[in-house]
Amino acid sequence: MGFVPSETLIADDLPGQVVLMEPETATVWGAFGMMLLGISWWMRARNTVRLAQVGWVLVGIYFFSQSWTYLSHDDPILTVLAALTLPLSCLAAWLESSAGDARKEAIIWARGTVAFAGGPYLLISYVPYLSVLAIWFVASQSAWFLGFTTGTDIHIGTTWVNDSAGRVSWNEWDGNRWFATDFTGEYAFQTELLLANGDTIGINFVLACTAIQSMVLFIGAIAVLNLSWKKRVRALLLIIPTIHLLNVFRNAGLIWMHMTYTQWSLWGLSVFEFGHSYAARFVSLFAMFLLALIMFEMLPSMHRNILALTGSDRSTKKN
Repeated sequence: MGFVPSETLIADDLPGQVVLMEPETATVWGAFGMMLLGISWWMRARNTVRLAQVGWVLVGIYFFSQSWTYLSHDDPILTVLAALTLPLSCLAAWLESSAGDARKEAIIWARGTVAFAGGPYLLISYVPYLSVLAIWFVASQSAWFLGFTTGTDIHIGTTWVNDSAGRVSWNEWDGNRWFATDFTGEYAFQTELLLANGDTIGINFVLACTAIQSMVLFIGAIAVLNLSWKKRVRALLLIIPTIHLLNVFRNAGLIWMHMTYTQWSLWGLSVFEFGHSYAARFVSLFAMFLLALIMFEMLPSMHRNILALTGSDRSTKKN
């Protein structure tokens, strides 16, 4: 995800919005599920299948519950992806007890990937200091890159908090800055982007603009591989800066299109809405696919695990 229009960002939950469960409940279930997966991975030498199965189902319910949020924000791609997590998690739970020796290593790797990718992301999401720090870090670099390439002077403005008591600036917010879940809407924190004269450009920077999701996914997948720490560190030093640079470039491009093509429209979508929800999303997924291919070359064991989980290794063995 990325920027959101400022006029639709800072608002209460949509009246009559349908949700599977309360966000706080879903978050607790998801965190507990990831903890169970982490414990089962750490104790993988023992029989922890039942523990892992419960963890898979709880994690699936958590991510599945997010599909209602994405649907209410008219994000069809993430709605579908979030909805698929529950059946895929149930499949993983089934594989825990039915997988053969070849697939057993892969499913154990998947446990660690979900636990050590999802856990840090939840931590960043629900520790306000970490959320705002990540937003400021990426927003400032995106604004600098846009200024360097186009000469447009963009500044970081006020950071707003969607507190349950109402909209308030970060400096004036008196909530718990070390752990908080009591927010209104999907985006707890948003930072304004301003022109040099102080006018807002109409879109705000949120946590989803930081590419944290992509980074922690690769961090989790690489960190739990059965490899030497040098190989894992080398892969992380390549992949994480690459994701960050591509994301900064994407952010700057979305800002530039929003400011340049103000009258552009396609099927009722503005250039920002089309670029953010469709074009940039597909480009990002394609970039993730290419990065995964690079990782497969560097880390063959990751490739073997993916093939084992998808069943593609069977056809390979027959050839």
